[in-house]
Amino acid sequence: MTGYARAAGNVPGASFVCEVKSVNGRGLDIRLRLAPGMDALEGDIRQLIGKAAARGSITFNLSVDRDGAGGELVVNKQALDTVLAAIADLSTRIDASPPSLDGILGLRGVLDQHDHPLSPEAEEQLVAAILSCAGQALTQLGASRRQEGAQIATVLLGQLDAIEALVARAEVHPARSRETILARLRQQVADIAADIAIADDRLLQEALLLATKADIREELDRLTAHIASARQLIKGGGAVGRRLDFLAQEFNREANTLCSKANAVELTSIGLDLKATIDQLREQVQNIE
Repeated sequence: MTGYARAAGNVPGASFVCEVKSVNGRGLDIRLRLAPGMDALEGDIRQLIGKAAARGSITFNLSVDRDGAGGELVVNKQALDTVLAAIADLSTRIDASPPSLDGILGLRGVLDQHDHPLSPEAEEQLVAAILSCAGQALTQLGASRRQEGAQIATVLLGQLDAIEALVARAEVHPARSRETILARLRQQVADIAADIAIADDRLLQEALLLATKADIREELDRLTAHIASARQLIKGGGAVGRRLDFLAQEFNREANTLCSKANAVELTSIGLDLKATIDQLREQVQNIE
């Protein structure tokens, strides 16, 4: 499921922003981008995300600005030596004015800003505030995902209605009756061997055998049960994506069996429509938690 949330906070000596977004995924994939020095929070944040979501690819960003703590600029001597060596080498090849001091210091990596560390008490307060902020962002994300889930639920219920209508068509299709199968068998015998007399009892036995092989009663009953289960899961809410995914596979299995047993073009057509609608259902199920 998709969603985005952002929360911000501050404590004496620092301010911070937590951003979290999610996109569709069959499992739970967590990606963290934490501010420098905040790696110790990875386990706690992963735990918070695991409690808030069961599926989806979730990216969590944390930025921290220690603006209130002050700091100092420090020359990175190794980077400066590398720059000066490059300038000396280039000056022997290119006739140009030497670079100014402010130009050299403006090069990335030559000057580093080192923030004064917060006191242990302030660091503890900062960590607690960041985790609280992360919880707020995840709560907002959950609300966004639930809103999307409600919209998808409407689509899923509509697809279940379509599946139920197709099951009802198969239920009453005349090709399932023994009388229809017997009439078709008589016609086939007449076309193949018009001059051969076959006893009605024999034809009835063959018709009964064909009707047994083509019986889709169990498949229709199971499809009806799966429809009821899926509706119950959707209306119950919560993290039902995996269970609906399993049901969608069962739907597809029954539709395949129905197609293999179908003894008429019309029934096969209904089975293919079932498979197409079930595929649409499965695609939507991948998008929910």
